Amino acid sequence: MAAESNPDSSSNLKIIVQNNPSESQLSELGIKSWPKWGCSPGKYQLKFDAQETCYLLRGKVKVYPKNSSEISEFGAGDLVIIPKGLSCTWDVSVAVDKHYKFDSSSSSSSSSS
Repeated sequence: MAAESNPDSSSNLKIIVQNNPSESQLSELGIKSWPKWGCSPGKYQLKFDAQETCYLLRGKVKVYPKNSSEISEFGAGDLVIIPKGLSCTWDVSVAVDKHYKFDSSSSSSSSSS
């Protein structure tokens, strides 16, 4: 009877935003070798089936998670980790250009306790 295994519960899914990570951290992650993705301003409904780490080269985004009042904002120069299972609306005010990577090893069955 583990409540956290409920796929509809997105309240514990937090977006982590790191402002202006160092060049050494970016090169350690190998960000320049990651694929790129971009979009123009607008609203997008997104569902993340895997954890995504992305680094914004340009853009400005407000993310409204489904069933949550917590709004995340990030933009150019931010390193962002989006949790697996998050359903959200991206409100893009400045066109986005980003490097991204999906974490194929992330598993919801792993537990830290």
